[in-house]
Amino acid sequence: MRSLQDAAVEVEHLSVDFPLYHSNARSLKRVVFGTVTGRVAADARQRVVVQALRDVSFALRPGDRLGLIGGNGAGKTTLLRSLAGIYEPQAGNVRIHGSLNALLDPNQGMNIDLTGRENIVLRGLYEGLSRPEIRCLEEDVSAFAELGEFLDLPVRMYSSGMSVRLGFAMATAIRPQVLLMDEWFLAGDAVFMEKARSRLESMVRGADILVLSSHVLEVVQNWCTRVLWLDQGRVRADGPAAEVMEAYLGHPLLPAGALPGKGLEPL
Repeated sequence: MRSLQDAAVEVEHLSVDFPLYHSNARSLKRVVFGTVTGRVAADARQRVVVQALRDVSFALRPGDRLGLIGGNGAGKTTLLRSLAGIYEPQAGNVRIHGSLNALLDPNQGMNIDLTGRENIVLRGLYEGLSRPEIRCLEEDVSAFAELGEFLDLPVRMYSSGMSVRLGFAMATAIRPQVLLMDEWFLAGDAVFMEKARSRLESMVRGADILVLSSHVLEVVQNWCTRVLWLDQGRVRADGPAAEVMEAYLGHPLLPAGALPGKGLEPL
């Protein structure tokens, strides 16, 4: 049985930069955005970069439920991806203690040229599961995703809804100590999300530490005890959920649970 003391998240003076290249419209938009917000700089290699995160620090222990809020481009997803090890810091440190699962993208870790069943096996191998455990994982994902014969077809043939079903089922089948969640988990048709709700809430309850990014503030209010407000890549405020969200919104919040939060109940 795992020890709750094993789980921890430590972020110290984290900074992340994205180099800018001028070969496409997306890069030009980043240049304009960065210039307007004062986030364009030059790195040690004299490349023009956007400062996505700047000097972010916080620590989490078992029982912590951290919500990330802020406008588009504030750095919420970049922070989640840094915690997941997808982005490498230009400065500072990120340390995760305990098993980690990141619900950041419905297609995360999937090879679209492999079948759904083969992707399930790969996920099990990546998690270090034994053969019997992988068979249990396959049965669980298959039953929940309800893809039928499509499970034995390449993922590239799936509709977007089918990909979300498979990705959600795989991501929520393995219970971690540290759970990172972006707002994609609220995607999907209403019937699917009705079915997914209890599975998702059970996973959140079972995690020792939760870090959640969402524009749906009702979900943050219902699920999080602490909130980190990011603004242009920097921490604007960090503290109890009600206090930070009231400062962010500029008005008092309704009592927790008074708003629907996409159908997700307070935890």
